[in-house]
Amino acid sequence: MELSTILMIIGIFCIILSLFLRDSAKKVEKEVEELSITIFQETNQLKRRLKIVEEELMLEPNFQVAKKKQTQFAPANHTRTAQPINSILVSQVLELNKQGLAIPEISRLSTLPEEQVRQILATGGNI
Repeated sequence: MELSTILMIIGIFCIILSLFLRDSAKKVEKEVEELSITIFQETNQLKRRLKIVEEELMLEPNFQVAKKKQTQFAPANHTRTAQPINSILVSQVLELNKQGLAIPEISRLSTLPEEQVRQILATGGNI
């Protein structure tokens, strides 16, 4: 065989080989792309869920769990005193006020009476 024939056979073989390798590379590329899209969607979904939970709780960055206070119950014949307000509710009221909501709306969302909402806003949360 001549040198030109051998080179031509090797060239044809390389072309055929490159066609098969390109297909497998496309498969891998497509799988990686689908995987990255799936991960991106799951990450966004988790971020949305976390944002919803944070908005519901109105957590601050330096959030600490407050110790449970023991409350004493007054006898039935005495007037009932106001119970202490949870710090999470106080921060929620302040945040809703910053967002520009009216006191009745803040009262409805925080499940506190309007008078307590006014008291929280008047003291700046220091009750």
